[in-house]
Amino acid sequence: MTAQFKTLTFAEHIAQRISGEVDDSTRARAEYSTDASNYRVLPTLVAFPKTSEDVAAVLQLCREQGVPFTSRGGGTSVAGNSIGTGVVLDFSRHMNGILEIDPEARSARVQPGVVMSDLQREAAKYGLRFGPDPSTQNRATFGGMIGNNACGPHAVAWGRTADNVLALECIDGQGRKFTAGAGAGALDVVPGLEPLISAHLADVRTNFGRFSRQVSGYSLEHLLPENGRDLAKMLVGSEGTLVVITEATLRLVPLAQAPTLIVLGYPDMAAAADAVPALLEHAPLAVEGIDAELVDVVRRSNGTVPELPPGGGWLFIEVGAQEGEDVSVVGERVEAITRDAGTDAVMVRPPGPEATELWRIRADGAGLGGRTPEGNPAWPGWEDSAVPPEKLGDYLRDLRALMDHHGLDGLMYGHFGDGCVHVRIDFPIDEASGLPIMRQFMEEATDIAVRYGGSISGEHGDGRARSEMLQRMYPPKIIELFSAVKNLFDPEEVLNPGILVDPKPLDVDLRRPVAKPTEYAGGFHFVEDDGDFTRAVHRCTGVGNCRADRGAAGFFMCPSYLASRDEKDVTRGRARVLQEVTNGRLVKDFADKAVAEALDLCLACKACGRDCPTGVNLAKYKSEALYRGYKGKLRPRTHYVLGNLPILGRLVTWLPPVAAIANAVLKISPIRKLAFSALGIDARRQMPGFSTKRFSRIARSHRAAARQAREELEPGRAVVVPEAAGRKSNAKKYVMLWADSFSETLDTTGAQAMVSVLQGAGYTVLIPPEDACCGLTWITTGQLGHAKKELTNLLGILAPFAASGIPIVGVEPSCTAVLREDMRDLLPEDKRVEVVADMTFTLAELLSAPDPIGPGNEWNAPDLTGMEIVAQPHCHHYSVMGWEADADLLKAAGAQVTTISGCCGLAGNFGMEQGHYDISVKVAENNLLPVLKNSAPDTVYLADGFSCRTQAEQLAGNQGVHLAELLRDGRSTRRRTA
Repeated sequence: MTAQFKTLTFAEHIAQRISGEVDDSTRARAEYSTDASNYRVLPTLVAFPKTSEDVAAVLQLCREQGVPFTSRGGGTSVAGNSIGTGVVLDFSRHMNGILEIDPEARSARVQPGVVMSDLQREAAKYGLRFGPDPSTQNRATFGGMIGNNACGPHAVAWGRTADNVLALECIDGQGRKFTAGAGAGALDVVPGLEPLISAHLADVRTNFGRFSRQVSGYSLEHLLPENGRDLAKMLVGSEGTLVVITEATLRLVPLAQAPTLIVLGYPDMAAAADAVPALLEHAPLAVEGIDAELVDVVRRSNGTVPELPPGGGWLFIEVGAQEGEDVSVVGERVEAITRDAGTDAVMVRPPGPEATELWRIRADGAGLGGRTPEGNPAWPGWEDSAVPPEKLGDYLRDLRALMDHHGLDGLMYGHFGDGCVHVRIDFPIDEASGLPIMRQFMEEATDIAVRYGGSISGEHGDGRARSEMLQRMYPPKIIELFSAVKNLFDPEEVLNPGILVDPKPLDVDLRRPVAKPTEYAGGFHFVEDDGDFTRAVHRCTGVGNCRADRGAAGFFMCPSYLASRDEKDVTRGRARVLQEVTNGRLVKDFADKAVAEALDLCLACKACGRDCPTGVNLAKYKSEALYRGYKGKLRPRTHYVLGNLPILGRLVTWLPPVAAIANAVLKISPIRKLAFSALGIDARRQMPGFSTKRFSRIARSHRAAARQAREELEPGRAVVVPEAAGRKSNAKKYVMLWADSFSETLDTTGAQAMVSVLQGAGYTVLIPPEDACCGLTWITTGQLGHAKKELTNLLGILAPFAASGIPIVGVEPSCTAVLREDMRDLLPEDKRVEVVADMTFTLAELLSAPDPIGPGNEWNAPDLTGMEIVAQPHCHHYSVMGWEADADLLKAAGAQVTTISGCCGLAGNFGMEQGHYDISVKVAENNLLPVLKNSAPDTVYLADGFSCRTQAEQLAGNQGVHLAELLRDGRSTRRRTA
């Protein structure tokens, strides 16, 4: 090492050479230690280049110091292709520009960090698209797609990524810059390459290019004279081991017209695969296979799926008219395919919402495949094999038999038109003792695929998962040829070492076995994960839905990431840091600075619990981490101030004059700013204000009615919760209106309106006879011991009514969600929990519920025909209860609803805390503020969440109304402005 390197760290040395950023923090190294694979490899540092000159400078330093260099885009590789021990270059942050779209040449020039869906959106303006479309297209970058030779469903029509790459700007392992293209002299840019291939023409011709999805190893068939000496295409799928790509020129194709979906049902997946060869004769755009078990998992996750033809396995086939064809050809193809399908179970859907919903089964299934039907973790490794389509049915039968032999399971689906099968398998790799099973399966599965003339990878690349198995797929002379090719481009093995050439064993550097079980510490029980926090955080497999382009997805997940575009602010990045806590090697414990940095900007919106296909719940994990990290320690000021807000609210509003004085004082700007600064609250925030008259005092008669009802239901004492959830009938139609601490002491308008609406629906309205707080603020600040005390007290108050068949309706969505979700995992042994949770409803759920719980025919929604409404579903409402009941109610009432997708940005205590204001505003600017700004003056802003109304009031001068206010006032509802 040079003298200069003795005085500067490697990260500092790189930082001096590039215009981008460098990060060698513990947190960043944890975030980039894995991708979407099973592997964990700690990098030395992460760099974020802005230019190709930055890339060249980093690569030169790596060569000089013998440090490995790994390229990374969206980090969605499931084979461990984008992790390494040295420098990891993340191209997605800065080098993400679409440089040119040439509609005449039908081409595009892009930087490696461009997300595929971004190009699709821009190309569509010219009636064009990039042909291949992997399921990760809304977060996968072209650098990664080129590295792995991604394909997707429409590769049947338009080929793999390799078939759609025209030229690449490259830097090889020796620092040579060149343009990789095709034709005479194309191979001369790498001295020795043309003579090497010429000396092995027969070997290349007999071992490569046997069928479309043979992508394992280097695709040397593209270098043959008869294939145009195409160096660019050969480099596709080389997984960053030969060159670093700084720019790509891509072929675009015209959009197909009238894309029509045909769904065919068969007895099972193998029978469906048997039918594929005959159907390929009719020029389909896509041929996808889906198993009944996968459909069942999607149904359980989403609550329902569209109707499918009878069967245990299905083919989803898309046909359309391509360039130069009349749309009448679509009908002809539909007729031909249904004729040759070999089944009477046929469904045809033209372009439109029905076809979109059916395709969604396939899209959702790809993410949900990370769990088996029994809910066990399922891992990649053998998720990407492919065989010639005519052999697919028999291959599937043998593969399933092998899984059964080893006692393994997984959800199968895939690109059957290309013979590619996707399945994640429940390898027992929680412990090192399970690794021999994984190894034996991988070896035997490789032999089966090879026997059918197949490839161990069909589009994901070989990476750390399968590179070792190449020696079972190819003869020794081909393995030697791979090494010779690698030596020409990267003789010092700086570029992504250990991949393809000289690979490590497939069972080395696995992430899961090194993580130790985490013992219960008095916080959450993690019931769904067998009580193990380690198992819970390892739900994150890294598929990257949390990084998805929200333009098409409509997700609520990771609002702070949308504002920052930093891996530390995405669900996956945070989960990776917490996973490191469980192995204790890099991040030592929950009090580590890296944990605080990773969780700091998590709004605890809970959206990942719904949007993440593997059920990661960062809100819960954050609360648990704060609970463990601060146990026995002094907490931040805001934990004491905002965490104890319910107590503060009760104290201030005990006497109305005190609340009035507090409000008046806090309106004096210098006093408020001084007080807020001292308490850790951002001084730019306004105090929402305390209610000068509590809701319970306004509704005193309803509290008295509750006491009387309790006596009527169980004279002389509180109702005892029965062992079974048998419920008593009662003559009166009661409802328990549970006003949480926010609705009781801060904004009572929603609760008051709910009284009117519920009475109008025929209910006798009760309110709790005593204060009943759910402990939300203590949960979000990780003070779980106190939260449990509040919840236990709440159960004592509400459970007797719930057990007697009286529904509980919440006012504030976040508090309602505590009763529906958090309480179940905080107090799972309390038998009253399920009774209360099952009987807790949102207002829309209650009003649309069937008799005897709901109002039946006694209540009709007001006529809202033509009324323009901008609706902000609270994140917890969307995530836990779902907003479908509200949407259906408003639709039935005739309202014209624009639904805001995403968080408001305040999120309870988050947006009030010092250091969070700017990101809180940026989150609001994602969707909320633009929609409010562009809405008509008489549009009503609908927001049940107190935080949502507060954020809109403080940032846009529009507070909005609760659903109950809208239903009470009907067409006379007016937008409330500050």
